[in-house]
Order: sequence, then C-alpha cells, then structure tokens
Amino acid sequence: MGKPPSGRRGGKGPWRPDHASRPGHRPDRRGPRSELPGGVAVIYGWHPVTEALRNGSRTVRRFLATENSARRLEGELGALDPAPEIVRPDEITRLLGPDAVHQGLYIEADPLASPELDTLSDDALVLVLDQITDPHNVGAIVRTAAAFGVEAIVTTARHSPAATGVLAKSASGGLEHVPFLVVGNLGNALLTLGERGFLRIGLDSEGEADLDAVAVRRPVALVLGAEGKGLRQRSRETCDVVARLDMPGAIKSLNVSNAAAVVLYAVTRKLKAS
Repeated sequence: MGKPPSGRRGGKGPWRPDHASRPGHRPDRRGPRSELPGGVAVIYGWHPVTEALRNGSRTVRRFLATENSARRLEGELGALDPAPEIVRPDEITRLLGPDAVHQGLYIEADPLASPELDTLSDDALVLVLDQITDPHNVGAIVRTAAAFGVEAIVTTARHSPAATGVLAKSASGGLEHVPFLVVGNLGNALLTLGERGFLRIGLDSEGEADLDAVAVRRPVALVLGAEGKGLRQRSRETCDVVARLDMPGAIKSLNVSNAAAVVLYAVTRKLKAS
C-alpha cells in the first residue's frame, strides 16, 4: 500500500520488498514459462486451471494433465471439454521449470476480454495498481479482489506483470473473476475516472488522512503504489484524497498485497454501512 514505512512511526526508514527474501524465491532469472507468442496465457495448478475451465469466456488452446489430476478434475467438473492430453508430471515440469507447483495441470489459453473505463458500472469498486511489478504480489491482490467483489483492476501495459504464469498461480483462480483493464497512461485514466464520478483514494503510509476518517461512496477507485517507491507524484495529484492505514502495533509496514486486503476489508465495510 503505497510507500511502506519502517518499523518506527513516521515511515522514514528503508524498506525492501518482501519477495526479495522469501524462502524458495526462484533464483532462475528466466522463471517459468508464463506467456507464449501472441499473448497466449499459461495457467497451471489446481485452482487456476479449475476456475479457467469453469469460465465459459476462457478459450483453451492446449490442455495437459496427469492421469491422477485428470481423474480428480473429472470428479470436480464432470466431462472435460476440451479433453486433456494425458502426460507424465515431468512433461509439465519441463515446460514450467522445476520450481513451479503445477499439481499435474497445465493449460494454454487466450487472454480474457478487457473492459474499458467507460464500461465500468456506476457503483463500481475498482483497484488501480501504480507500477506494482512483482507477480506474486499482484496475484495475491487479484485473489483478494475476487473475494471482495472488485469489478476490475486498472493497470498499465508497461511496468506491470502479465496476467499469466506466476501471477495466475498466485491469484488461485481470481483471474477468472476480476478482469484487468489495461491503460496506456495511469494518470490520464485516473482523470477519466474522476470525470465519471469515481472517488479516487490513494493509499500511502504518509497520506494526510486516516482511512478510518475518509467518507467512502461508490463508485470508488483505490490506488495502490509500487513496492518501495509508493505512489508516483502524478498518481497522488490525481487522487481526491491520499489516505494511510494507522497501525497500532510495533510493526508499521505491510506487504502491498496484505495492505490491499486490509484496505478492501475496511472500505467494503464502510460502503455496506453507508
């Protein structure tokens, strides 16, 4: 959430993204295969693949499964359409890399259709991601967004991970329920949202307002800043208010995906009560 503070109040100390020191962080800079030429998405793992197959809007181009996983999936979904190609686990591992937890399921699919700013509903709750680049964090945000009924996630084509691979796995099926709305310029998109009547709330540890004291209404856009850098200046300037989460404990910082969960919980409670 914005620029995470240090362990002391005031948020002036150094901070490092959580993913840099996470146990099991992938040392292979190439990472797993996550996107094919033409924008075809790679989706693997039980929850992402199950939700993708349930989604009638998702066009599957290739479907690989181990015998055990295909049998389990048939028990969950019934007859599989398309039918998977039955393979050994190591055949999927060769496609993804040794660190990918694929659980015997792998698909290649067309990306989902993206909404436009002018097609968002008049009572929408949306998230705006300002150059959040780590796919684990973005995937976790997508999963939380699906749980809280977020209509769309606004992001940029550059400085953002693709909605595939590691992000899809971290989202645990959430990509099928919360579309990405990709824009060329985030500042201009925030201006357009403002013209449409959206209340734009930026989240930053040094925000001038306590989120608890902010009057929230729909439609609303919650703007989350990048790991380490926080909200960029133009993003701050195009928000109606920049708010902070006041933490009562000794540790004042949250990973951006955790902060997103707390903010969505707080805002949806406010919206329900209003």
